[in-house]
Amino acid sequence: MSKKNAFPGGLTGGQYTAISDSDAKKIHNASMKVFEISGIQVNDETALKIFHDHGAEVDFKRKIVKADENWVLDKIKTAPSSVKLCGREEKNDLDLTKKKVYIGTGGTATNILDLKTGQRRPSTLNDVQNTAKLVDALNNIHFLVIPCYPNELDKKNVDVNRFYAAIRNTSKHVMGGVYSPEGIKNIANYAAKIAGSKEALLRNPFISFITCIMSPLVMDRDYTEMMITAVETGLPLATPTAPMSGTTAPASLAGTLVQMNVESLSGVILTQLLNPGHPVLYSCVPTTSDLRKGNFCFGSIEMGMMNAACAELSKFYNIPTYVTAGVNESKLPDMQSGYEGMATSLLCCLSGCNYIHDAAGLIDSGMTVSYAQYVADDDILGMCMRAVKGIEVNEKSLAVDVINRVGPGGNYLFDPHVTDYMETEFFYNRVSDRKAYGSWYSEGALDTRQRALERAKKLLETHKPLPIDKTVENEIIKTIPGMVKEWD
Repeated sequence: MSKKNAFPGGLTGGQYTAISDSDAKKIHNASMKVFEISGIQVNDETALKIFHDHGAEVDFKRKIVKADENWVLDKIKTAPSSVKLCGREEKNDLDLTKKKVYIGTGGTATNILDLKTGQRRPSTLNDVQNTAKLVDALNNIHFLVIPCYPNELDKKNVDVNRFYAAIRNTSKHVMGGVYSPEGIKNIANYAAKIAGSKEALLRNPFISFITCIMSPLVMDRDYTEMMITAVETGLPLATPTAPMSGTTAPASLAGTLVQMNVESLSGVILTQLLNPGHPVLYSCVPTTSDLRKGNFCFGSIEMGMMNAACAELSKFYNIPTYVTAGVNESKLPDMQSGYEGMATSLLCCLSGCNYIHDAAGLIDSGMTVSYAQYVADDDILGMCMRAVKGIEVNEKSLAVDVINRVGPGGNYLFDPHVTDYMETEFFYNRVSDRKAYGSWYSEGALDTRQRALERAKKLLETHKPLPIDKTVENEIIKTIPGMVKEWD
């Protein structure tokens, strides 16, 4: 598929700042007070011992870890300032550093809007394959965080099959949440087979893992065990926390950012205690609640503002950032899904967040995936990246000679200057309608959702992702426990 209708990932953001440098310093100072006074609860004995052995103040009975500012800063200083997340094709590599921006999918939705009926139903392994294939075909979605859950599988077999279904259907980077240490090990083993060796995989990691921190201020036993296992593989890791303003975090946005910062740094610290220099992201998913009803809100503007602020916090610590944007509360791909998704995605892109996940395909507070929404979001994200690119001002773009050449009353349409700029200066939406009313009406009077759905169907019928070698695939199916025996 042509890349002409795309503005590539890796453009530099920072045109918008949700908080100032001095605000970031205030949030840091407040966070250090929380580290020192309240600390974090760590519900894994191995992790508690690791914290203790490295000099933190550990109350083993209460499972509380406390530390002062000097200790925290000393332990995070080994975290890399840049992280490389690769695709199976080099063109899809991500260089997460400074304020370079990449946008992709996310979620572990348990439902999907059926491609044929449009009705909400439980998602399956085939949907994991199809969503990966669709993302592979969409130019403005730069990576895949595995977006849905295969409800038909036993939980013990979900990890290996979910990751493999994604890997075999896209050559973009694949990240995903995990459900067991054994699953993590098996994924790493077959990824090494695909790469050619473990060493080759670690040089060019085309997969990475997500293990979560709980709010408020808790490192869950199961997730922490999986975090330790993930670090042992050597593969990159995100350790996100999702505090909700007003319910699992303070109602003030600044207070939520303080708590989130403590939680996010806790994940970074443990990875560095286990393996100094391990590739890890400063991982943030601050959200809000609708306090009138107590509902969780993924599409609020405040959620976008807080995630955008994480670009400044990650810059303060010099660690690449992982944030969330683009999700919405709408139950269908409609006006609400569009304006909520655009608002939060644009804020995060312009702020220079490095790895913006959840930004395509998710509706219904992240509980449902929509094929049509992927296509609509591809347009939205293309517009966001065009905004990140900004306005280039140089001698050629100022076009003084062109203006003088065309002169008063002239027409620029046939001037060579237009040809030079028409494919690089403008973003052309795929599913937006720009026809005259009569043409739109005579061609079926389709709305955006209908056009997006038709494009999704066409791409799934025609797009051919980079395949995995059949010999390697057969070996994986034979040797990795729990693998589906036959693939489309």
